[in-house]
Amino acid sequence: MNKMYATEYTHRHIEELTLNHWQPLSTSLYDGWVLRFAKGYTKRANSVQAIYPSTLDVHEKITACEQFYTSNQLSTIFKITPFVQPEELDQLLQDKGYVVIDRTLVQLRRLEDLKAPEHLEVHINEQLTDEWLHHFCRFNAVNEECRETMTQMLSNVRAKTAFITLSVDGLVAACGLGVVEQGVIGLHDIITDTTYRNRGLAEQMILHLLHWGKSHGAVSSYLQVVEKNAPARRLYAKLGYTDAYTYWYRIKKYIP
Repeated sequence: MNKMYATEYTHRHIEELTLNHWQPLSTSLYDGWVLRFAKGYTKRANSVQAIYPSTLDVHEKITACEQFYTSNQLSTIFKITPFVQPEELDQLLQDKGYVVIDRTLVQLRRLEDLKAPEHLEVHINEQLTDEWLHHFCRFNAVNEECRETMTQMLSNVRAKTAFITLSVDGLVAACGLGVVEQGVIGLHDIITDTTYRNRGLAEQMILHLLHWGKSHGAVSSYLQVVEKNAPARRLYAKLGYTDAYTYWYRIKKYIP
């Protein structure tokens, strides 16, 4: 296996894991494309993942996808990755008036030489709890309807999970999610309460998650960070993450 192919294979594998680790409520397969639906909660769970080869006319497929999402009262969103099929899909969507949003970096690191965390006031539960969900929704101002949707989405994850909270003097200050599958731990929903930011707590929490992942067979880790989020990118660089590939979304707004 040559180096270029090995890298593409690794990155495509990571892309598949990102889909496994952030589950929608329902999925439809359409000629090599994966259509995900979750009542509009997050773009990742409500978009077309065009990552496998197809045979039908691409223009007809785009129209059909628009009909699928419109019938569910959702905007039509395509996730554009380096593995998109067909390769010209991004240009075709641009020509049809789709707008680019949320350029995002997928970053990777190996788990050798992982330093030990210093902040020890953490709790990891391998099942979703009401307490974790409460703090996540509080930090992110998630409403009740989206909370119910998120509960179902997280319950759909079939890989091993770690729901972590980090506390300061007995008060929960940060939370996050780690998911381990096939030797890789993905980090999701890393969030710190605004009152406790810029204290290095997210770094400590991530170190705990990475050690947990390593104890469950992970040898590498991925995360996703919006390109414009400079503070998060600085943190992840400090933790040893480097850019692997970039993706973005093409969106056509739903008009009732």
